[in-house]
Amino acid sequence: MKAAGLVVEYNPFHNGHLYHLAQSLKHTKADLAIGVMSGNFLQRGEPAIVNKWARAKMALLAGVDLIVELPFVHAVQKAEYFSEAAVLLLEELQCEWVCFGSEQGTIEPFINTYTLLEKNAHFIDDHAKRFMAEGYSYPKAMALSYGELKKSHPDMLTLDQPNNILGFHYVSAVLKNHLSIKPTTIQRTGAGYHDPSLPKDAIASATAIRKELTANGRLVDVAQYMPDSSFKVLCEYEQEMKIWHTWDQYWPFVKLKLLTTPPSALKEIYEMKEGLENRLVSAAQTSTTFLEFMNKIKTKRYTWTRLQRLLTYLLMNLTKEEVPTELKPSYIRVLGFSPKGREYMQSLKKEKGHLFLTRPAASNDPVLAIEQRAANVHASILPPQLWQQVQKREYQPPVMLS
Repeated sequence: MKAAGLVVEYNPFHNGHLYHLAQSLKHTKADLAIGVMSGNFLQRGEPAIVNKWARAKMALLAGVDLIVELPFVHAVQKAEYFSEAAVLLLEELQCEWVCFGSEQGTIEPFINTYTLLEKNAHFIDDHAKRFMAEGYSYPKAMALSYGELKKSHPDMLTLDQPNNILGFHYVSAVLKNHLSIKPTTIQRTGAGYHDPSLPKDAIASATAIRKELTANGRLVDVAQYMPDSSFKVLCEYEQEMKIWHTWDQYWPFVKLKLLTTPPSALKEIYEMKEGLENRLVSAAQTSTTFLEFMNKIKTKRYTWTRLQRLLTYLLMNLTKEEVPTELKPSYIRVLGFSPKGREYMQSLKKEKGHLFLTRPAASNDPVLAIEQRAANVHASILPPQLWQQVQKREYQPPVMLS
């Protein structure tokens, strides 16, 4: 069987994701779809609105055949690391393709742009250093440097659109590591990636769906934008947990952590840079809401998403020493599978059996230990009995469709 690999977050699974899944299978003529999915915290440093098990179930019911977890240490990272780790995991899963949605819609500009950037690496580095010296964040400095190069190469990919950016990093990971997996892309349709408004048609952004859920809590208002099976899982989660996971819910924990942790310990948190801990503590002392706090600490250099990731590391008490530099997966953890996914997984185990994590409770892998901490943090806003239930779920079998 030939597999199409998808890098996903499904926060939550909506009609746009269903379109991407269907088009990926049609475009590649693959026999099944495999999703590498972020766990309970996402690339931009946000808590997933529902936990990974609910999101895995949504994906399986919608037609994804195998859902594998992208470990926290790789999922909550800047786009370059996130993308490379995800593609390396898809390579281990022997996917024939990595298929992503993009504003561009054709793969050639991604490949051509990668080649051009390789030839002009010194140009980009020199300009990036100059822009960073002017106070810009690293991502912004790189974007400005790219813009300077694009002036003389107008056919280069447009990299100010979120899916083009991620797609470029997927392609870069394949080419840089000389992988056998083939990158391919399909044209995005419907609402933009971060569009905050619900449209009149059936495809809304995940951002708009989450905003609607947290603003008024009326599930019925998002039903038309999700497959029926995904909407049902969302309703079941709300009925059981009585909460959506957002930064507002975790703000009291962030504030407590900042105001009770010694500065020497704060300095050791992963990605805590250049005395930033002092700025965070000062803002926490005078802020009453998460939004107020974030507006006080963000700067040109420290972007909103970078700070969200840092706060996630803070809640996890994740230190610099704990984060591996190796992006290749040390294990494969399956969150769920269909009968076809099970068949594929069993054939893969003949060659990659040593990588598959079958008994999480018995593993001593430090990356998995961090994953379990992430599950605890994500569940920390739940009532005690539900928190214990989620803790136990971390050691139980994957979601299985019959």
